[in-house]
Amino acid sequence: MTIANEPLRAIALQYDGENAPIVTASGEGAIAEEIIRIAKEHGVPLREDAILAAFLSELDLGDEIPPLLYRVIAEVIAYAYLVSGKVPEIKGKN
Repeated sequence: MTIANEPLRAIALQYDGENAPIVTASGEGAIAEEIIRIAKEHGVPLREDAILAAFLSELDLGDEIPPLLYRVIAEVIAYAYLVSGKVPEIKGKN
């Protein structure tokens, strides 16, 4: 989904399971297309959310997502696990 008159935007996040996710790639237009191409090439699940992408595009590379976005990003991570057929590791559980 795109917002009217907004360019294609893509943001990549990295989550280690312990710390807040960080922005690892961000771009618009041709850069966004390349981020999406690389993600698809590596089997990284994609989720379209133009409004969330607009918020995340305000962050710099290496920035942690702000606490305000924890819940929505948790939903994105849960979605990524679901479509990948993976189960998240539960820390401290044997």
